Amino acid sequence: MTSPALHNSRFLKACRLEPTDTTPIWIMRQAGRYLPEYRKLREGVKNFLELCYTPDLAVEVSLQPIRRYHMDAAILFSDILVIPDALGQKVEFHENEGPVLASVQSETDLKRLDAGRVLDHLRPVFETVRRLAREIPAETTLIGFAGSPWTVAVYMVEGRGGGDCRRIMDWARQEPDGLQRLIDLLVEATVAYLAEQARNGAEAIQLFDSWAGAFAKPRNAAGFRRWVIEPTRRIVGQLAVRCPEVPVIGFPRGAGDLARDYATATGIRGIGLDSETPLDWIAKILQPICTVQGNLSNRVLVEGGEPLENETTRVLEALAGGPFIFNLGHGVLPE
Repeated sequence: MTSPALHNSRFLKACRLEPTDTTPIWIMRQAGRYLPEYRKLREGVKNFLELCYTPDLAVEVSLQPIRRYHMDAAILFSDILVIPDALGQKVEFHENEGPVLASVQSETDLKRLDAGRVLDHLRPVFETVRRLAREIPAETTLIGFAGSPWTVAVYMVEGRGGGDCRRIMDWARQEPDGLQRLIDLLVEATVAYLAEQARNGAEAIQLFDSWAGAFAKPRNAAGFRRWVIEPTRRIVGQLAVRCPEVPVIGFPRGAGDLARDYATATGIRGIGLDSETPLDWIAKILQPICTVQGNLSNRVLVEGGEPLENETTRVLEALAGGPFIFNLGHGVLPE
């Protein structure tokens, strides 16, 4: 059940296209390495997945930025790659290297993945959500999240961050039905995962599609529709049935002007925009469709001072007159 305080929070009002007393704000990757209290906690943990799967630690990390900065939303501390891990793929996080996965490249690899074990494997995450729902301030919205199927598939197939996404693009071109089976599996697992987050107290959902830009340069609208829009549309549609009060914000990073198709075709309530998306285009094309979120440069945030103040003002002047959630165009940088 959605509590009255959360249901009427500034963040959720913005998602419902309702007026707010001031612009709501949260920032992507707001919990993490830039905080000294996070770095201290991280020193005592063997590996990153242990941090994600230990509710005591994940709750603490989720709350750290809320205590400091009083954001309008707290986001669950976890990672998009808990889904491949829950499916049975080997996932490791290497220091100064990022995630490394045992690459999925064949029908045999696909058969080793099991959507039936996802919810049981991710019980610690749901416990974290339950505890956060009790512990965050009443006016703060709790955001759950997952990676979108395309982006999670990129990691699963490439074995690490996408780069040029050559391996998965070759698979999409040479054997699209095989890749479709992986995407279908990820849609099923992601819906179950997010619906369970909502059942345990998540009040909004963000879908991170960090590698959606693979279809923007060179522009491939058909590929974008099949591999980015359609899986997202299916997830949003199924969540609308299972948890209709929980808005979904999609973040198709790097999508360029394909973001318009994404906003109109997926059924999302909000769209996150990267810093390369022009503000006047956002205001004219996207804000009439849904709530927009973004898009201050994370590098300007590091620079601080007058450049930060000027850019913040520029974003607000362009977008605060309509449905808007202030955020970065990507995650907080460690420095």
